[in-house]
Amino acid sequence: MARDQVQVIGHSSASPEAVWAVARDFCGHWHPGIATIRAEHDARGALVRAFTAHGEATLYRERLTFLSDSDRSLAYSHLDGIAGIDRYDARFTVSSAEEGGSTIEWVAEVEAPDAARAASVCLGTKPIFEAGIDALFKQAGRRSETEVSATFPSIEGENLNLGETPRLALTITPRKQGPLCLFLHGIGGGRPNWLPQLSAAGNLMSAAALDLRGYGDSTLGPNQSTVDDYCTDILHIREMLGADRLVLVGLSYGSWIATSFAMRHPDLLAGLVLSGGCTGMSEAGVEEREAFRVSRLVPIDAGQTPADFAPSVVKVLAGPNASHATRTQLLQSMAAIPTTTYRDALMCFTNPLERFDLARLNMPVLMMTGEHDRLAPPAEIRGVAHRILARASTPDVRYETIMDAGHVCNVEQPAAYNRILLEFLGKLPK
Repeated sequence: MARDQVQVIGHSSASPEAVWAVARDFCGHWHPGIATIRAEHDARGALVRAFTAHGEATLYRERLTFLSDSDRSLAYSHLDGIAGIDRYDARFTVSSAEEGGSTIEWVAEVEAPDAARAASVCLGTKPIFEAGIDALFKQAGRRSETEVSATFPSIEGENLNLGETPRLALTITPRKQGPLCLFLHGIGGGRPNWLPQLSAAGNLMSAAALDLRGYGDSTLGPNQSTVDDYCTDILHIREMLGADRLVLVGLSYGSWIATSFAMRHPDLLAGLVLSGGCTGMSEAGVEEREAFRVSRLVPIDAGQTPADFAPSVVKVLAGPNASHATRTQLLQSMAAIPTTTYRDALMCFTNPLERFDLARLNMPVLMMTGEHDRLAPPAEIRGVAHRILARASTPDVRYETIMDAGHVCNVEQPAAYNRILLEFLGKLPK
């Protein structure tokens, strides 16, 4: 097996935003070498472009594997059209140039049975990339940077209780055909924090926000909660609400639970949305987990309740520009947690049952985190997104930084969060 690489870098006076506005349209007809192009989707909903080149009858097909508007980057894999290769993966990134304007880097890695074939494909790819970059710069100069966002009406939810021990409390939207979108909050949260997202997602599919065990109107089980218990709860909700598949949307602790479920039941997920976290304590050593648990339990062991230390927690959770209303909501959410529930969640979180195998995340995955998130900073979550891209056999990953937001990014910037979430949900097969 031989590997080769082609890299083309171009510079323009056009702004990165203007260039990206053209380039992010994966199925757009902006490359001068393309004769015809159409958008397709695979069985999971991943975007595929099918196109022909001028003077050729060959139909080429490429699947989008990674997208990030905040990083102005996308990646794709070749599916059909190029003979005699085993793999062709490309990445396209637009960045700000030091001297002003923008820089485009377009890279492709090729694997073929022999070095001559790999080199030949790279040699043929280089002028294609060069022509594409030139066309992008020309079109970017004529492109309006005005963003138009779709708006949806608010969908009212109703409250529902399932089971007895534990009792699971949910807010649900009217039933629709297709998957159920289930929202999972963090250790300091509750289902009310998801209401703006629940209301928006209910336009596209059935949606429900859950109070985890011991939170809100839900009750704890008879024993210390484990992540397997949470996964059992999710399976129960799926069965009781009549959903064939799920889209799990998590925040922090909820993201860790959602990823744990994906490890166990990947075939039941139509999509996975991870906000402000993913791996949790699953990649931490014993000493780090113990230090985290002890530090969080110090006030509890001293007789305080979550309401007593909620103000100090909010200082960590909120971004520097969080509004008074946002801080008040986070404070109320944290203060409402019973002491037994807080202890139960901490014990569960700091006793992970496995280290995640990210190669199992072959469903569409959306990862988001706040620009000012101290607990799950952008560099960390972006890094996990790229690990999924590298390890999953058929990756479909999107990463976004929610600007001007702290840890609970869906509460601080609900409009930005909802826009990205709805784009993701809208592409999934119904």
